[in-house]
Amino acid sequence: QVQLVESGGGLVQPGGSLRLSCVVSGSIFSASDMDWYRQAPGKQREWVATITRARTTNYADSVKGRFTIARNNAENTVYLEMNSLKLEDTAVYYCNMKHSSYGLRREYWGQGTQVTVSS
Repeated sequence: QVQLVESGGGLVQPGGSLRLSCVVSGSIFSASDMDWYRQAPGKQREWVATITRARTTNYADSVKGRFTIARNNAENTVYLEMNSLKLEDTAVYYCNMKHSSYGLRREYWGQGTQVTVSS
């Protein structure tokens, strides 16, 4: 059973920083591509960042230069370091894992962690 558990959200002032973590159970983490998504109130869920199993990273333009995605395969954990936070970064942040095996692609989601940027 694969489970993704996010943590690290909270309330932070504009310009502040937070570090989100997502711990994945199971043995397929190192062979999976990992993403962070977010969903603000009244808006659709949007992609934030990706780190592939080859550790290639990519970011949405809205967070480029401020957020950093990283992974630790030994601990089955993916991180999202968020700096220079803005009011518009307020959202529930979700961890997402994509894994392909024998031609079958599976996708898994965490339950989300709330990030609130407010003065």
